[in-house]
Amino acid sequence: MFNGVLKSKLIKSGLIVLAVAFAAGIATAQEPVKVDAGIPSYSKTSGVSGNINSVGSDTMNNLMTLWCEGFTKDYPNVKCQIEGKGSSTAPPALIEGTAQFGPMSRAMKSKEVDEFEKAFGYKPTEVPTSIDTLAVFVNKDNPIECLTIEQVDAIFSKNRTCGGAEDITTWGQLGLEGDWANVPIGLYGRNSASGTYGFFKEHALCKGDYKDSVKEQPGSASVVQGITEDKGSIGYSGIGYITSGVKAIELAKEPGKCAAPNLEDVVNKTYPLGRYLYLYVNKKPNEQLDPLRFEFLKYVLSKEGQEVVVKDGYLPLPANVDAKIMTDIGAN
Repeated sequence: MFNGVLKSKLIKSGLIVLAVAFAAGIATAQEPVKVDAGIPSYSKTSGVSGNINSVGSDTMNNLMTLWCEGFTKDYPNVKCQIEGKGSSTAPPALIEGTAQFGPMSRAMKSKEVDEFEKAFGYKPTEVPTSIDTLAVFVNKDNPIECLTIEQVDAIFSKNRTCGGAEDITTWGQLGLEGDWANVPIGLYGRNSASGTYGFFKEHALCKGDYKDSVKEQPGSASVVQGITEDKGSIGYSGIGYITSGVKAIELAKEPGKCAAPNLEDVVNKTYPLGRYLYLYVNKKPNEQLDPLRFEFLKYVLSKEGQEVVVKDGYLPLPANVDAKIMTDIGAN
């Protein structure tokens, strides 16, 4: 597996700890996000052909498509088939052999790892590819600017396990006045097959239960479209799905400490919903991956692959983190 080394160093209580990124010189919110200069360009090789089958995260659908487009420019004999119905579909596809890559917007659960290990006798290999900020979106015309995690929980959850005193159902309860005061809050979210659904449940709802009134969507684009069309609604998805019809609001772990879903606030740990986006593969211990999977992972972790990450609205890996992952897959 990814040896758990980097994961344990960089993720604590579900929050990405990226203080190392400052040392690596990654751009802050005041600068355009750029790929770390220490990440090398991809070098084309020979003998790579075949079909790439990917089953998993909807959040990573665009990323996988763009990575495949770039990869097949170097290798025109490679064909890609990508299916994004949710992170929970990745482990079964890897076990059944219907996919070589399992994109996931969360780490595999222990039960999923156990089922894989039961089938093969070893654990799946986990490859962090990029950094995502899970965003809370409202309609572009909504004047709300910031919510605390406690308020988000009281909006979306029936339990309020984060500590909210009352159920929040109208925008007036959040301080909006005038025409907005009595507008009911419409709720949009992902379905339970989604890694985004599980991550939001754990980190924004303090593991509470969603309200029955949440309109569960099969994909992140549908969440954003719903909020665009429903002026009084709110929802969540990866920041890469932002459009001109919605805005991502700031979030606060506690009142008065609002943080934006950008690289700087993820790095300094003030934004509470940062996460890795992973590719999982079936790799036998002490054996090299086949050329197709090996070169595709090298491309994803290269300068060109990380430029795709930035293009799609996500955050690239720091060079020292990228290098560690390359070593773990046998590329260094």
